[in-house]
Amino acid sequence: MPHLPNAPIPFKPRLWIKSRAFSETANVLSETSLSLSEAAVPSPGQQDFLEAELLHKHQVAITRWMLLVLLLALWELAARFSWIDSFIFSSPSMIFQCFCTMVMDKSIFLHTGVTLLETIVSFFLVVVISLAAALLLWFSRALSEILEPYLVILNSLPKSAMAPLLIVWLGNNTRTIIVAAISVALFGSILTLHTGFSQTDPDKVKLIYSLGGTKWDVLSKVLLPSSVPMIISNMKVNIGLCLVGVIIGEFLSSKAGLGYLITYGSQTFAMTMVVTSIVVLCIMSALLYQLITLAEGRLTKNWK
Repeated sequence: MPHLPNAPIPFKPRLWIKSRAFSETANVLSETSLSLSEAAVPSPGQQDFLEAELLHKHQVAITRWMLLVLLLALWELAARFSWIDSFIFSSPSMIFQCFCTMVMDKSIFLHTGVTLLETIVSFFLVVVISLAAALLLWFSRALSEILEPYLVILNSLPKSAMAPLLIVWLGNNTRTIIVAAISVALFGSILTLHTGFSQTDPDKVKLIYSLGGTKWDVLSKVLLPSSVPMIISNMKVNIGLCLVGVIIGEFLSSKAGLGYLITYGSQTFAMTMVVTSIVVLCIMSALLYQLITLAEGRLTKNWK
């Protein structure tokens, strides 16, 4: 029987090559993960920068509260030592007592709830109507050129001067207050949104059209996504304007609300009630603004 030389087994080199390739890939992945983990760890300079930013934020927050406490303390001292007339200017302690009295008889909840409801309704209508009107003007260039001068004129009109006309036209009711609030914020909101829509990135719009897209595609894929920050910023402005409009309406046509309390207090020389109502208005405005800011954070996070 002839002696056969040892023939190489075909699959052993393949297994060796595969095992070596696998080990090299594992080494590369491990090195990549190490490099990523090292990159995730901030450098000493970055840590110093982050600590400085955190310290700055804490200092700003503490300074704000200290400034508020200092102003309240000076106000209280000025009233107690008769540097100012407490009957006219009131004082923090008198405001607190007035607020507690109104909480006990539950009148503050009634008036705050009425003003809050009117503000939310008018704000919702302003957002919907202004967004729809701005989109309509964006769709039709001719319509925007025709209506723009009228929108500018209506936006420049003093809304407090229109309030008596609204009472005559609509009557002395809640509807008049809501319309007055809408008139304060609506026209400026339409102009702001339309200007923002008109400044959409023209290169992206041309790209959509070059790919055979329509104006609806531009609206859904370019205009609205890129305009979300501008729309929310406009909402932040509108919530304050709607609150101002509601108070203007309540000055002239209301039977309840914080504006009614301010008018009633000024007519009866109950200045502490007036100042208390103004403080509640400031707190309400700040809370509504913070709610929109929280909604902005959630929308931005979900959009990304």
